[in-house]
Order: sequence, then C-alpha cells, then structure tokens
Amino acid sequence: MRAVVQRVNGARVEVAGEAVGEIVGEGLCALVGVTHDDTPEKAAQLARKLWSVRILQGEKSCSDNGAPLLVISQFTLYGDARKGRRPTWQAAAPGPVAEPLVDEVVAQLRALGAQVATGRFGADMKVSLTNDGPFTVLLEV
Repeated sequence: MRAVVQRVNGARVEVAGEAVGEIVGEGLCALVGVTHDDTPEKAAQLARKLWSVRILQGEKSCSDNGAPLLVISQFTLYGDARKGRRPTWQAAAPGPVAEPLVDEVVAQLRALGAQVATGRFGADMKVSLTNDGPFTVLLEV
C-alpha cells in the first residue's frame, strides 16, 4: 500500500456536486493506493503510520493533537508511465480487492481514535484542499 499524504488546512471531496467528506482546520489528506499483494495487516500498518507520522506544525502527529484525516482511494498511485505516453494500471489492485483494504485503513484509524472523513470508492471525485507548507510525503508499507 502507498499513500500520498499532504498536511492541509482544510480539505473537501465532492461527488456530483455533493460534499461526501470534509475536514476543517489542520489535518492530513491521504490519497491511498492498493496493489495486488496488500493485506489487512498492511492496511493496519498504514493506518498506524498515518496516525503517528509527525508532519503537522511543530513536528506533531494527528495522534498528538487529535487532527482529522481525509482518506481518499486512488488507484492511479500504482500507475506506470515509464514506457510510452499512456500509463498502465496493472500494479493497481482491482476494486473488489482494493475497496475492502481502503475501508480497513479507515476502520483502523477510527479504532485508534482518529476523526476520519472519506471520499467515495470508484466515484469521479473532486478534491479541494489547502496544502499547508506546502508539505507532501509518500508513505509505503
């Protein structure tokens, strides 16, 4: 699993003009991708990493100050554009594999005490955010 994580000062995801997930104030926006050999254990590991990574102001984590997270599935994180001009998506897990694992990341975060908003799996989503810093990291487990 991999996640592109941005420190944000507010983030929102819309589907068909309707807000389906939003966080206000300081927090993290995590775009989560799943590949074929990912497991529920890797989802739990990623959740722990997201909850504890110290990239908020003052080298704090979401667990330190109760900051919210917006978690959005994104299969394109496993796109490969090394050859030609059109990316391939072969490394991305199909929906029936990926969706439960993204849901597991969210469930594990909530079990840790996190306030988590989400996108809608497989939907055409419009994401808006204010990147704070800007600060963006790639996490892989």
